[in-house]
Amino acid sequence: MTGDGQAPHRIPVAQIARRGGHRFEIVPDAGARAALAARLDLIDLRKLRLEGAITPDDARGWRLDAMLGATVVQPCGVTLAPVTTRIDEAVTRRYVPDVPPPEALPGDELEMPEDDSTEPLGAVIDLDAVLAEALALALPPWPRSEGATLGAVAAGPDGTLPEDGAEANTGEAAAPSRPFGGLAGLRDRLAETGDGTDSEKGTDDDRA
Repeated sequence: MTGDGQAPHRIPVAQIARRGGHRFEIVPDAGARAALAARLDLIDLRKLRLEGAITPDDARGWRLDAMLGATVVQPCGVTLAPVTTRIDEAVTRRYVPDVPPPEALPGDELEMPEDDSTEPLGAVIDLDAVLAEALALALPPWPRSEGATLGAVAAGPDGTLPEDGAEANTGEAAAPSRPFGGLAGLRDRLAETGDGTDSEKGTDDDRA
């Protein structure tokens, strides 16, 4: 919860403007963490916190600066054994009016801007969406348990690689080819379904 007692999840920009800024602290409860863990294919999401402030940026824009803290458990990319990782990540977003949309490329692809922290300024800043997106981007793409190694992929007689899904002769599973594939469209899915991360500050002093 914020220091002024207001829910920090979806903040009307007009409200921020009246106050000259907005401080927030989001600590999702166990149910919200479980829902987000399922969305991101995590074994467990033990701790999660986003704390920071939204402040004026230039004449019409706003800047979000926050710290993301999380303890995540992912399956090892080789053995599927649980791998626990501590995440402490700085999060920055700049909300600017009249941001042009990404340019379309051949094949229905979009050209992403060099500054991926800049977003169009709307009527509301959704902090739950910022939290979910920041966590997804901060996850280790290749979680590896202690001692786990990938075997060499044997090439065919003509030098070609095996078909997708083929495993090396060592018997160890090949690593996934698109570690960030699951992040595609995350923001759109969150906007359509909601991520359910209702903030609820814990009763103890255990911080994420």
